[in-house]
Amino acid sequence: MEAVLDMAKVTTKGQITIPVAIRKALGIKTGDKVLFIDGGEGVITMRNATLEAFSETRQAFEGAAQEAGLETEDDVVDLVKSIRRERASR
Repeated sequence: MEAVLDMAKVTTKGQITIPVAIRKALGIKTGDKVLFIDGGEGVITMRNATLEAFSETRQAFEGAAQEAGLETEDDVVDLVKSIRRERASR
């Protein structure tokens, strides 16, 4: 079921201010980019591009930590330190 969340007025330059409630719902912060997705039949969906990119990256790397033997946050920290030491010694 559809529900109207808020409304915005379009300026002469074609710009709108995204209402606070929408920014909060989508987690949009200053400097973030938004995606507009054509769902067909006049329906356009707006998404937080930053969260979309993060989600896609997370999915792409899903399982990679286990394959690399990284089980805890400390394992990741140790790996980063190791890489930094290796680069510093070059």
